[in-house]
Amino acid sequence: MNPRNRPDRRVLLALAALGGVMLLWAAVTAALVWSTLEPAGRSALGELADSMAALGGLTLLFVLLGVAPGLNALVRHYIKPPARLLEEARTLLGTDATRAPTAQGTPDNRALGEVILALAQQRDALRADVAQQVREASRSIDQERSRLAALMSELTQSVVVCNLDGRILLYNTRARLQFRALSDAPGVASGAELIGLGRSIYTVFDRKRVAHALENIQQRRQRGVVSPSAQFVTTTRAGQLLRAQMTAVTRAPDDGDGASITGFVLMLDNITREFEEESARDALLLALTEGSRGSLASMQAAIDMLDLPDLEPAMRERFQTVIRDEIGAMGARLHTLADNAAKGIKTRWPLEDMLGEDLLSAAQRRIDVPGRLRAGIEEGDEGGGALWLKVDSFSLLQALASLAERLADEYDIRSVSLRLGRAAQAGRAHLDLIWQGQTMSTETIMGWQMDDMVSGGERSPLSVRDVVERHGGEFWLERERVRHRAFFRFLLPLASEREQLDAAELFPLGSRPEYYDFDLFQTSESGCALADRLLTELTYTVFDTETTGLNPGGGDEIIQIGAARIVNGKLLRQESFEQLVDPQRPIPAASIPIHGITQNQVDGQPTIAAVLPAFHAFAQDTVLVAHNAAFDMRFLQLKEAATGLRFEQPVLDTLLLSALVHPNQESHRLEAIAERFNITVIGRHTALGDAIVTAEVFLRLIPLLAEKGIHTLGEAREAAQQTYYARLKY
Repeated sequence: MNPRNRPDRRVLLALAALGGVMLLWAAVTAALVWSTLEPAGRSALGELADSMAALGGLTLLFVLLGVAPGLNALVRHYIKPPARLLEEARTLLGTDATRAPTAQGTPDNRALGEVILALAQQRDALRADVAQQVREASRSIDQERSRLAALMSELTQSVVVCNLDGRILLYNTRARLQFRALSDAPGVASGAELIGLGRSIYTVFDRKRVAHALENIQQRRQRGVVSPSAQFVTTTRAGQLLRAQMTAVTRAPDDGDGASITGFVLMLDNITREFEEESARDALLLALTEGSRGSLASMQAAIDMLDLPDLEPAMRERFQTVIRDEIGAMGARLHTLADNAAKGIKTRWPLEDMLGEDLLSAAQRRIDVPGRLRAGIEEGDEGGGALWLKVDSFSLLQALASLAERLADEYDIRSVSLRLGRAAQAGRAHLDLIWQGQTMSTETIMGWQMDDMVSGGERSPLSVRDVVERHGGEFWLERERVRHRAFFRFLLPLASEREQLDAAELFPLGSRPEYYDFDLFQTSESGCALADRLLTELTYTVFDTETTGLNPGGGDEIIQIGAARIVNGKLLRQESFEQLVDPQRPIPAASIPIHGITQNQVDGQPTIAAVLPAFHAFAQDTVLVAHNAAFDMRFLQLKEAATGLRFEQPVLDTLLLSALVHPNQESHRLEAIAERFNITVIGRHTALGDAIVTAEVFLRLIPLLAEKGIHTLGEAREAAQQTYYARLKY
């Protein structure tokens, strides 16, 4: 039965009460009549009552059925509207929603709703005024926080700050990129399962190693060292080598007590490549040593034989050949060692990751001289502005400016253009300096490459060739004969594929991400059972799935998973998980208008067997939250046998919680609840969009649950199971 069409319990109770009253009245009347009759009359009345009992009962039933619609109308007009108004008034009280209460029932009830709305608007105006005063009073704090966010975002070193339990409370963009590179998860969601506010650093680092480093720091503090630090190298689960430098975060002393450690800062470097290069050089040196020892022994033996006076000419020629061959082999080994050493020197030159768009803009500003030389930017073949390069930007800009100035001075070029694109060679990009006009000879180009660079009247000790060699790249001249243009082309290295994130992926909401929450300094692992933890203290993963259909047991599959995290009562929009999934079956055409995901979008995407482990790690140590969670959890449970993963953490359902706090509302669909809470719905029927709306709803439900005396996870789960919607099964 549709829940909206089921009989109202209050109507049933009213009918039962009315029937009871009528039966009581009939019983009292019968008793009074019975007491006034003689024995003969009582006998006659008893016979009459026996013959008329069925007719009386049927009459009573028809009377009750006739009264029921009237009672139902009375309940809906006089009882339900005040109850609904009470629920909506509590919503206005417990949240920041300002939606007008439902205007139903009597005129007095509707007028009361208008008064409640006016009071809520007055309260919101007062809150806004207080908030404005607080903002003005804390402007300096906000400035410091913005400076911190900007500083942490622009640092080229990975920084992670944790409390003593190892829970992450701050990290910067570089750390996010580095953890993405450490992840084995497929697709754009990689790295989200390793790093995030409130997440444990021990998913990457060994707990005992971190504890040992903290113990060393504490011992050095006790010996009087002002700012002790510790260093260690560890191996991640993905086989990467990380070097970590740790310093302690301390709390200011209170009442003469010494400062205590409340957390630690980790500055991280991935040294996997350095270790591999050093190992290769060590192996080469060992091979040179062992090979040279053998060569020297062979040559010494041959020389000893050549000293014999009676040595035959053929044997003498053979020993001389041995000496020549061993000398050649030693020379080849030395040449190989020299080449590898030269490559090592080049790779050790400090190169930085730089967004192509930023490099082009900086080069344009450096070259452009009003009235003398103009510089423009052309769009590359592969959207070059979105590429991430591994460059020494200072020397590269010097090279570009020097070449542009020589074009202006020696060939009267007054306009140049810059173009960046992905090169045909894997892991390379090409940067072009383009001009229209006279070209030059090969000898001139060679001279320009070898000459010291001059830019803005300043001479550099480096040449263009030196800059190219620093980048392990190439440099040449090309001509566009059709357009009568020429250009210098630099071949430059791209940053690691894992780090080529454009601005939209790094900051999907168009603002600087909030990768910190210092309130987590005050939290620690609680010893009480999870069911006894307060709802406001828990960490949640709010998720949603899009599927090929509504029958998980009938072969329908997941085609998208989206999730966001709630930590310390805050929705972390930047720490999200979103991944398309190849269902390995056709998507029914009827479902495409609902979720908007086509077959072409999922073809070639990772399968659920690859995506589910990453989502399992993302949701680890959290409480799961979903709307109509029974549906989504059924899809996950059906994959347990194939993947070996079990989602055993507690689950909360916003559908059940909404029915719990608002039992008189007609609808508990996600859109209806969002409308009641004045939540803007964006991206409905996308997995991440629905997850974010569900998270917003859940945060507003928590204070309303508290008003009903529901404060802990166990209380919320127990109360939710008493609602009508808890009967839904899939």
